[in-house]
Amino acid sequence: MAKLAIDGGPKVRTRPFPQRAPFGEREEELLVDAVRSQNLFGKSGRFVKEFERAFADFYGVGFAQSSTGGSAAIHLAVGAVNPEPGEEIITAPVTDPGSVMPILQQNAVPVFADVDPRTLNMTPESIETVITDRTRAIILVHLFGRPCDVEAVADLADRYRLILIEDCSQAHATRFKGRYVGTFGHMGCFSLQQSKHMTTGDGGMTVTNCEETYVRLKLFSDKGWDYQYMGERDHGFLAPTYRMTEMQGAVGLAQLEKVRAVVERRIHLGRLLCELIAAAPGVEPVPGEPDREVSWWNFIFHVTGHDPGRFCKAVSAEGVPIGAHYIGDPIFMRGKYLTDKITYGKSGCPFTCGVTNREYHYGPETTPQAVAGLGTVAVRGIHEHMDESDIQDIGTAINKVAANL
Repeated sequence: MAKLAIDGGPKVRTRPFPQRAPFGEREEELLVDAVRSQNLFGKSGRFVKEFERAFADFYGVGFAQSSTGGSAAIHLAVGAVNPEPGEEIITAPVTDPGSVMPILQQNAVPVFADVDPRTLNMTPESIETVITDRTRAIILVHLFGRPCDVEAVADLADRYRLILIEDCSQAHATRFKGRYVGTFGHMGCFSLQQSKHMTTGDGGMTVTNCEETYVRLKLFSDKGWDYQYMGERDHGFLAPTYRMTEMQGAVGLAQLEKVRAVVERRIHLGRLLCELIAAAPGVEPVPGEPDREVSWWNFIFHVTGHDPGRFCKAVSAEGVPIGAHYIGDPIFMRGKYLTDKITYGKSGCPFTCGVTNREYHYGPETTPQAVAGLGTVAVRGIHEHMDESDIQDIGTAINKVAANL
């Protein structure tokens, strides 16, 4: 057996992996056009409007509203729901705070469903167990480019008369049963942050088929006002400012032209890596299911027969950087805004303002499957500018460590 690099043996890979290069000549061309227009204000320019229309057309929906980031896109959706203070919104324990903080920003209460410990995606069964008479909406997070069982969750939302918001920040242009995620719920939210399948550096988009919802999204993105829907300087309700600039709109148009090709390349590379490590001892890949694509925002697998931290350290020593445990703990344990109710000053709102009818406790025992999955998951970045030899090296390093550790 080959000696592991961590023990002084030769590395599998000695050259760096190719860097992702998401921007090209088309982005440069449209950016120059935006700057030469002498107007970078999205509401009076052409690029943000064109980007919104093109984004809606790409997903086959009626409307798309831009914003400054993925968290803002979700905040727009929660703002469109307009929950009463103390109402509950169900979301994922394995996600970014951007799926959680918008709930608190509207003085609603986050409630966490559990996940499938292999995919780390929310399950319909776990969602149903936490629905109460206070539940108003579900934020369904499609993690790592793998769609949840969104059709079943949409049926669940209809049955309980809940609003379904899809968080597609890690699942751009990804199909479930031939249809893009983000189009099954009442609203779909997308992040355009630098690491995503398509990016404007930062930015967000929220889509819907409901015109009434769209008007609320548009108003919520700009202090409750828009010249089409409100009187001169009349502001309809309390709302933040989340306006996208013309530079982001210009880059977004170029990115939209190639996002499906990006996704298809990642699907291919991820499938190849799953095959390469399928027989590695103590390692469990998470291949795709027949009814959905996996666009691999990051590639994940589980380390079940070794210590995950030690395993990932040994693979990294082979010249293939890899991380263990993703976020480490369920998201509600990552900070004190939920565990200690540190929200608005010292008020503890919405938990202590007389708008809730029960005590809320956030601890690891509430989502045991999330804890189990995070305990074994390993994460490796792959992207569309890698080739098959790069994936072969990743697979070789994983197999080498699995066989020798």
